[in-house]
Amino acid sequence: MHKTKHSMSWRELFKLNHRALKLFYQRQPQMVISRFLQVIWTVLTPYVGIFLSARIIDELAGGRDVQSLQMLVLIALVSAAVIALGSALLHRWAQTQNAGESLKVENILSEKMMEMDYAALDEPHTAEQLSTIRQNLNGGGWGLYRVIESYEKLGSSLFTILGGLALTVTLFVSRVPDTAGTLAWLNHPFAAMGIIAFLLGITLLAPMLQNRSESYFAKYADSHNLGNRLFSFFGFLGYNREYALDMRMYRQDRICDQYNCNKEGTFFSNGLFAHLARGPMGLYAAAGGAVSVLFTGVAYLFVCLKAMAGAFGLGSVTQYVASISKASGGVSGLVSALGLMRNNAAFLRLTFDFLDIPNHMYQGSLTVEKRNDRKYQVEFRNVSFRYPGSDNYALRHVNMKFEIGRRLAVVGMNGSGKTTFIKLLCRLYDPTEGEILLNGIDIRKYNYREYMNIFSVVFQDFQLLALRLGENVASCVHYDREKVTDCLRKAGFSERLSDMELGPDTYLYKDYDENGVDISGGEAQKIAIARTLYKDAPFLILDEPTAALDPIAEAENYSRFDQIAGDKTAIYISHRLSSCKFCDEIVVFHEGAVIQRGTHDALVVDERGKYYELWQAKAQYYVETSCSF
Repeated sequence: MHKTKHSMSWRELFKLNHRALKLFYQRQPQMVISRFLQVIWTVLTPYVGIFLSARIIDELAGGRDVQSLQMLVLIALVSAAVIALGSALLHRWAQTQNAGESLKVENILSEKMMEMDYAALDEPHTAEQLSTIRQNLNGGGWGLYRVIESYEKLGSSLFTILGGLALTVTLFVSRVPDTAGTLAWLNHPFAAMGIIAFLLGITLLAPMLQNRSESYFAKYADSHNLGNRLFSFFGFLGYNREYALDMRMYRQDRICDQYNCNKEGTFFSNGLFAHLARGPMGLYAAAGGAVSVLFTGVAYLFVCLKAMAGAFGLGSVTQYVASISKASGGVSGLVSALGLMRNNAAFLRLTFDFLDIPNHMYQGSLTVEKRNDRKYQVEFRNVSFRYPGSDNYALRHVNMKFEIGRRLAVVGMNGSGKTTFIKLLCRLYDPTEGEILLNGIDIRKYNYREYMNIFSVVFQDFQLLALRLGENVASCVHYDREKVTDCLRKAGFSERLSDMELGPDTYLYKDYDENGVDISGGEAQKIAIARTLYKDAPFLILDEPTAALDPIAEAENYSRFDQIAGDKTAIYISHRLSSCKFCDEIVVFHEGAVIQRGTHDALVVDERGKYYELWQAKAQYYVETSCSF
């Protein structure tokens, strides 16, 4: 049972909420304005009806002047029509602007991830932080979701109080006639002050009790998030097609049952929140409801006593009862809104801790020269690197220079530093020691985006999106269909493309289009290769994207890629050394260092070298042996 620390000063509380509201306003000003205008309109317009109804009742109970009644009724009808029209227009505007609020919140988080240094994004703490924020949003709606709602409640409460006080103030200054006998005590200042104090106390107490009840959700947010996380995973595991075969073959649904049917679970009948609901949460909520009822009784009693004593007429009774109840609701709402802001503040602080993660990587300012001859020379000069928080070097004293237009293979065992080498080359990380040069200049001095544009990479865990095929190839909504088709053809996707009725406009998968097509692993890799061609960068890199393929299919992919690379510099990373035989040079990594360099023919004859060891380890699986029966 874990509690979340969420106590903070009121100053920090308002600072966090104000910053969050400002964040929404900067991105979606109409959404914020429309919701607030709708709140003000919804809160204040009922007082028009209350006031006019009281005047009509007074006229009916008094002089009953026909012309006055007609005028009052006409004004009431016109007012009601204007109010209804305004409400409908504001509601439609607010609904339109508020559509997809969850996507707008997700966009804020996604933009931060795209702007963040890859080194920071790759940190386990960052991933855990983001996961917790999303669990807070999806589980209890805590965080950014609650910000506009909190301010809506705050604004609604303030305007409700102002409107209620405007129609209620005469209740306390209206004098009871001296002939009222024992009820004349209602004229005493202390009587009015006592009633106001009593009503105010009840008004404040009710939402305070309710806020105390709801505070347990924030207090035990860690347990709430863990429970929601387990349910989100195990509760829907059977819907995931990737796991469907294993789920059925090994009856893994029984593992899900352990979490989905456990009565001791967070949200189940014997779980944490069930015990809290039967205990303090339920008691505080019930007490808050009881206190609210007590307020209504006292307010009605005070109004009726003054009316019986002759302080005002029947119409005023309806006005005072309605307006004082609204004013009380406004005060309760104000306390409730402040309580909601307080309970939500800890979640906002976590969100802004994520949004405020600094970028330490220097972005550079030099322009990368656009060369038609693709003469970009990259050199690693005594480069060493270790990941943040690690004492061990992933790369150590790497010295290497890329020859333009050549083919380079990078090989080595798992964990030897191959992928780290590519990450440094693409400047996803900066070296811990040494420097990487582009045409003789430290790459940190170049504009970061421009430098990355000279590389096209197919990573081992590349991703395709459930969007149009052309969008996947071009990485853009608007794309050149002819260029997309040409790149797919060069990548060996022509046969499958000809079967697609919509060509590049065909959706991949069925997430967003029921006519979307499923593709095999090999086809996905061809699309990924086509994506590198569409970018048309001078450096092409394949970081083991074909590891899941059989050796023959992998060799075919590498051969095709070599043919279409043309005059570009190509770098290949592969476990299967036979796939890299065509390369001009092979670099062997071991324990973060370059221990061998040369052609395949030169390296494979060195029986004391690591390359020979790796080659023999792989070759034994493909050597034909005779079997005796």
